Amino acid sequence: MIIVPDIRCSPDDDVAVAVEKAAAELGLRGSDIKKAVLTRESVDARHRKVALLRSVGFELFGSEEEKLKNCARARLANPVCDIRAVPAPDDVPPPVIAGFGPAGMFAGLLLARSGYRPVVLERGGSVAERIECVKRFGSGGALDTRSNIQFGDGGAGTFSDGKLTTRINDPACGYILRELVRFGAPEEILYKAKPHVGTDLLSGAVQNIRLEIERLGGRVLFNCRLTGIRTRAGRVCAVETEQGEIETDALILAIGHSARDTFGMLASDGITLLPKPFSVGVRIEHLQSEVDRALYGGFAGHPALGHAEYQHSLRDNNTGRAVYTFCMCPGGHVVPAASEEGGVVTNGMSYHARDGLNANSALVVSVGERDFGTSALAGVEFQRRLERAAYALSGSYRAPVQTVGSFLGVSSGFGRVRPTYPIGVERCENIGSLFPREVSEMLAAGLRAFGRRQDGFDAPDALMTGVETRTSSPVRIPRRDDMQSVSLEGLYPCGEGAGYAGGIMSAAADGLRVAQAAALRLASGGKP
Repeated sequence: MIIVPDIRCSPDDDVAVAVEKAAAELGLRGSDIKKAVLTRESVDARHRKVALLRSVGFELFGSEEEKLKNCARARLANPVCDIRAVPAPDDVPPPVIAGFGPAGMFAGLLLARSGYRPVVLERGGSVAERIECVKRFGSGGALDTRSNIQFGDGGAGTFSDGKLTTRINDPACGYILRELVRFGAPEEILYKAKPHVGTDLLSGAVQNIRLEIERLGGRVLFNCRLTGIRTRAGRVCAVETEQGEIETDALILAIGHSARDTFGMLASDGITLLPKPFSVGVRIEHLQSEVDRALYGGFAGHPALGHAEYQHSLRDNNTGRAVYTFCMCPGGHVVPAASEEGGVVTNGMSYHARDGLNANSALVVSVGERDFGTSALAGVEFQRRLERAAYALSGSYRAPVQTVGSFLGVSSGFGRVRPTYPIGVERCENIGSLFPREVSEMLAAGLRAFGRRQDGFDAPDALMTGVETRTSSPVRIPRRDDMQSVSLEGLYPCGEGAGYAGGIMSAAADGLRVAQAAALRLASGGKP
């Protein structure tokens, strides 16, 4: 296939206009074209000169090389990446995977397809059970510390925007997107520059992947937490779980960034853990219509564009500390993401339609050892202190909220933006007091700087809801080049919880790499 990239189109143009322009650049006639497809679409809204950039791929009846000579910027499509693992020998004990988020899910899928019959331990419940737990907590009911927005079928990514953007340049990303489509995600994720699935569609894809793993001989044990690791001669020989002991030569740790008790168990067992920088802050909400107008101008609301998204960052060169927006959810909701009793945690999610009134994103500041210390679990305790301080403001899971105007000292009182946090909010006159002074000051600096870049970002009636603490793992579990822990052979730290990913795509890609490494070792009889 020949790709002609970045054909500039008006939002009013349909795809046929891009195909026609691309064919003209290559000098193609209709009789030359076997198939024409849209391979990528992005929005260029710089200086409010809004356009769609579309890349078009052509399969031809004749020679592709000859036509490439007509257009210097055209290129041949990259070959499709097919991810495989070494097939399982007949007598290999099933590998165990702790956690069924993106990393564990794709590790399990690859191992199941290769004949390893993996056993997946998931402390939370199935998608159906989890949805009920999240709904009940959001309506003011009790927090289920096992099944919630952090834990359960599909991991934390299931209750999010389902954003599939990533900065990693990994051929596995195309494979992951194709697999998600195969299991129920919308086909548009294959060509959208900023693909997303949404909680409503992602939950179905997660369930279908799990059913495929089980069809291939794997097992997924819900409400089953990893409680210990047994070793023999410096190697994993079995795992202890809430449903009994399982013999295995390989344990893939895909536990996610919030499995604090598991981090503690690993540290107690002598597994090397290191503190890792992460970020903390608030969820900021604006009217989505205001964000659309600020970024798209007169094209705001155009059906071809969808809702506008933003991403901002600022670094203090003197301190090295950064403030940035993260996990932006157009037309989304701020949701209660606590997984321990007595703490308030916020996150954001959107449905596929992104049809809510508000936009929200994390507005967070980087923190590290200078903020919380150098012990392995110091970051975990730092998160806990912030979450419990937020809970103490209301004595409940109601979240503290303050307007941007009040926070910056220019106005007070609620305006047009109404909070979407479902449990309810507690008005707070100094949400910055929840954080170290340096973090609060960077939040203020970010608001002012981003307001200069995007009209209305620092609008007085924008809302800041706290606290956002689970941006990434507060620990790293070091591993060798063969993906095994530096502390224990047969233990494979994996994904976001181990500090090797940040988001659905990078976590899934890491899960595939770890699964390949584990399969290679298992197929060789456990030899390095």
